[in-house]
Amino acid sequence: MMLVRLNYSWKMPWSTFWSQTKSIETFKPESIEFQERVATRAGLGDDTYLPPGIKQSPPETTMQKAREEAEVVMFEAVQRCLEKANVKPREVGILIVNCSLFCPTPSLTAMIVNHFKMRSNIQTYNLSGMGCSAGVISIDLAKDLLQVHPGTYALVVSTENITQNWYFGNDRSMLIPNTLFRVGGAAILLSNKRTDWWRAKYRLVTTVRTHAGAEDEKYSCIFQQEDAEGQMGVKLAKSVVATGGEVLKKNITTLGPMVLPLSEQIIFFVNLILRKLLGKKRVRQYVPNFKMAFEHFCIHTGGRGVIDQMAINLNLNKYDMEPSRETLWRYGNISSSSVWYEMAYMETDKRIRKGDRVWQIAFGSGFKVNSAVWKAMRRGSQHTVWEREIREDQVYPWESNSNDS
Repeated sequence: MMLVRLNYSWKMPWSTFWSQTKSIETFKPESIEFQERVATRAGLGDDTYLPPGIKQSPPETTMQKAREEAEVVMFEAVQRCLEKANVKPREVGILIVNCSLFCPTPSLTAMIVNHFKMRSNIQTYNLSGMGCSAGVISIDLAKDLLQVHPGTYALVVSTENITQNWYFGNDRSMLIPNTLFRVGGAAILLSNKRTDWWRAKYRLVTTVRTHAGAEDEKYSCIFQQEDAEGQMGVKLAKSVVATGGEVLKKNITTLGPMVLPLSEQIIFFVNLILRKLLGKKRVRQYVPNFKMAFEHFCIHTGGRGVIDQMAINLNLNKYDMEPSRETLWRYGNISSSSVWYEMAYMETDKRIRKGDRVWQIAFGSGFKVNSAVWKAMRRGSQHTVWEREIREDQVYPWESNSNDS
């Protein structure tokens, strides 16, 4: 896997962010004040990245600027990934790109095929509109395709495009993404060749996908739409965190029997029966001890509140959540690529050893929660996206007066 770390010109410190925001004439003073309040507790630091089109004054949100953003992020990730693996572009048999909100013609996969001059019989898939959980969906799709296309490579590229998806209106529920989403991207190379077994970094154990779109409230809790003034944006309902917790429970109910030891499965099953017989109010739900199944956790950086709630739902401590919090602090909500930045953090911090199991949990619009389980085949490597970034004494602003561990 390879992650994108953009150059300094893309960096957007909060001071610049607020200068830019206040210069946009469509924002009312109360909308700017609201964004400032949200930003103070969003969990982002001062070194995140935004594309040049958004940093310009006034912002330039043209198709050309959006394409340029996609090209810079995707091409760098793919180039470095293939070079690291010593694989030529024409050796790739399957290409999957997921980007939720930017779907140009020709497609993003076509942009990569053209730039790297890939072979004419490559199988390409462009996933759009699937939210922040689409990275794991791409891995699941690659897994299925590799089972029917022997002796090949599958390249997965996960990113989100910000240029044409900045909100310039005054609906509070649609302003929140401005304070959270930032630029990032990842490229992951998977292989089903026997000759690659010795050098593989991870083995994909299983994937579990849960879709709650049949329920209207869950379907609409993250929704792209126009506001009353005709400004396009993504609306986040107040129920989004609670919805994530509910759908997560369904996901782990499926995943649990695949990964948990028998003792935990029995306790969980008995608890499930008692809650059905005696009622949910009388019997407290049992949360399985997933530390008996996994050594490491990569939880999507949906925001500080989302990470806090996930820690509660899964009974995880500060050490377990550190990769997620650090990724949010350093890079922001980078959508589907966030779980890869977290895994890279663990590798750079020398946490991952041969035989360790890693659980990636991603969630997003639809509403979907998806899990991928990996087993480390060897120790991880250092990643440039985390060079000089890992600090043992990191203290976040909201922790300065807290004794919570």
